Amino acid sequence: MSNDFAELDYRKTPLGDLILRRRRLRALDGLEVFEVKLGDSFLMSSLFHDVEEALSDLGLAALASGSAPYDVVVGGLGLGYTAVAALKHPGVRSLLVIETLEAVIDWHQRALVPLGPVLTADSRCRLVHGDFFDAASGDGFDPENPARLFHAILLDIDHSPRNVLDPSNASFYQPAGLRPLAAQLHPGGIFALWSDDPPDDVFMAALNAVFAETKAHVVQFPNPLLARDSASTVYVARKK
Repeated sequence: MSNDFAELDYRKTPLGDLILRRRRLRALDGLEVFEVKLGDSFLMSSLFHDVEEALSDLGLAALASGSAPYDVVVGGLGLGYTAVAALKHPGVRSLLVIETLEAVIDWHQRALVPLGPVLTADSRCRLVHGDFFDAASGDGFDPENPARLFHAILLDIDHSPRNVLDPSNASFYQPAGLRPLAAQLHPGGIFALWSDDPPDDVFMAALNAVFAETKAHVVQFPNPLLARDSASTVYVARKK
């Protein structure tokens, strides 16, 4: 097999075939890129991680000054960019990363992805195998302390509130699905969400029905494959 391409892992999952692969892009001076594919969809690529980092930066920046230390939840481990960006904030005391696909946690623990050693070496970070949406519905994010409250919950799982990986996730993006999540935040706590779509007025209305303050940030980032900028959305909502 060419050194320009390697399939690092393959697993069958209830959501479809999960593949981790590494490519070298000759068009970009041999840049090494890690990609994750689930079924027929590309979930993520290390070529594009600006918005994953912006999710942490915008979400944690919205916390009230002087309220540190922070306990943070990240929904969706992926290639680890959101989690590592969160840990760069000195106010973060603890980080729970909830990931439904056990294989993804295994990639980090086995250092098959570049940020795995960073996350597994940080004593503040705990990788939890579980369903974020079940936890958000009231089961609690920390299996060791289900009643625990958090200062920020950062979500990067579905492509957008309208483009979900599993149809059962859709109800979460309604007020009835968001309220149990808000109940797991401290007063003034932040819920932030990545979306690959432009700002969605329907979802903003759902956020406004539950949270005291909401804002949709459009984050632009360079797309070298298209030779132009692309954009995604980060929603930030504050509990009263």
